[in-house]
Amino acid sequence: MLIKRMQRGADYCIGMGVDISTIDQKSALRRPLRLLGSLMSLRFLVLRASTAAAAVAFGLVQTFVFARVLDAQDFSLYILVGSLGMSLWLFDLGAAKILYVRQRALYIAGAKDAGIAAQSTAVVITYAVLVALCTLICLTVMLRRPTVPLLDAVEFSLFFSFAALNLVWYPLRNVSAAVDEYVHFEGLEAIRRIGHILLMLAMLIGLPLPAFLVLANGLWFVLLAVAIKRLVHKQALLLKLRGASAALKRFWHENRRELLRSGNYAAGELTVYNFPYMIVPAAFGLGAPMIILDTVFKVFRGATLIYAAGLDPVVPQQTRAYAARDVSTLKKATLTSAILCAIPTVILCALLLVAGDRLFAILLGNAATIPHEVTLILVVLLLANLAQNVANNLLLHLGFFHEIARVATFLVIAMAAMTAIVVGAGLGITGFIAGYAIVYIAGGALYVSYMVRGPFRIAAAGRTEG
Repeated sequence: MLIKRMQRGADYCIGMGVDISTIDQKSALRRPLRLLGSLMSLRFLVLRASTAAAAVAFGLVQTFVFARVLDAQDFSLYILVGSLGMSLWLFDLGAAKILYVRQRALYIAGAKDAGIAAQSTAVVITYAVLVALCTLICLTVMLRRPTVPLLDAVEFSLFFSFAALNLVWYPLRNVSAAVDEYVHFEGLEAIRRIGHILLMLAMLIGLPLPAFLVLANGLWFVLLAVAIKRLVHKQALLLKLRGASAALKRFWHENRRELLRSGNYAAGELTVYNFPYMIVPAAFGLGAPMIILDTVFKVFRGATLIYAAGLDPVVPQQTRAYAARDVSTLKKATLTSAILCAIPTVILCALLLVAGDRLFAILLGNAATIPHEVTLILVVLLLANLAQNVANNLLLHLGFFHEIARVATFLVIAMAAMTAIVVGAGLGITGFIAGYAIVYIAGGALYVSYMVRGPFRIAAAGRTEG
């Protein structure tokens, strides 16, 4: 009977002039979309992909613009100041991820806790104060340099603030994701990225550097205020300063062990991503070596931002699946995130292999030349980065701070040893980047091992016991 009904339906479609093969094709196209829709918010996926692309674009636009409006010496100094601003993440000690784990557990359980909200508020306030103090320190240090005029010192400190405000943005992103406000937050992120890109490009048509710095920091302040207001409405933050010190002490007391472990991880991550900016100018000098390193790292770290577009939308499903000890859904969601990250990775690697040298030449102009060997190393580094990010992201959001602290310790020791060997052997900037890639691959393999032995095994055991 069923077969006859299907045949009648097919005959009807043919009689009405409907191409059955077209229906089959549309159905086939809908299947992967339905699968993705069951694992994540497609709206968030598109928005996150857009902001990730904008983040990569901003890094490249900044290099393109600075290479044309600054001389090589000032260019490398701005790179150094910006890296110092970004290195304030060291002071996070993993607190943002701990806040995510705590707030996420409450949200999934449908509970509220004013104490956790107060602790989240205290962390945000502490980070804002830290950025302000370090900006003043940057200004003071620059003013003490006899060759730096007052206006230049102010510009350097404003650029430091521009980079350092990511520290305040980071816990707001994590708290927003924990209470399923990721779409709203990502909308703010899109405004920030597009606004900063447009302001940066405006320097090519005459916008003065001081004006860019003032406007870029101003945009930061507006978006921070909007994000905080939204989280206060969701009761994830509290709109009061009184009691922040006590809440911060409680946060430390209640999460001391996790903070030490995640702090170890945070320190390791910052060492891995930022110590080259200290080593290269000391070992190989400013100018071309520094510009080569920064350009390679903009692509390398830019890929990490792209991966976030495939990783972040799956996190809500991963956390729910792990809480329910649903190993099948956990693995399916993780595999989906890996595939989503692999697509841009393959495209980017192919582009680098085919036209990397020409693209870098266009990007840098006469400022520096990227050796072809460095381009090949970058391709390998991107593949290792893919595996590392998929595993690391899962471990972080599920609270496996002990495991990631172990990997961080290994990376710090291995990077130090690698640096000593490279500098001692006089291998140059290309040898340094190659050694960096070797250590990074080993770290990625450890992360994947801990992912399989940790969340996957625990979820599978929980299902068996259930």
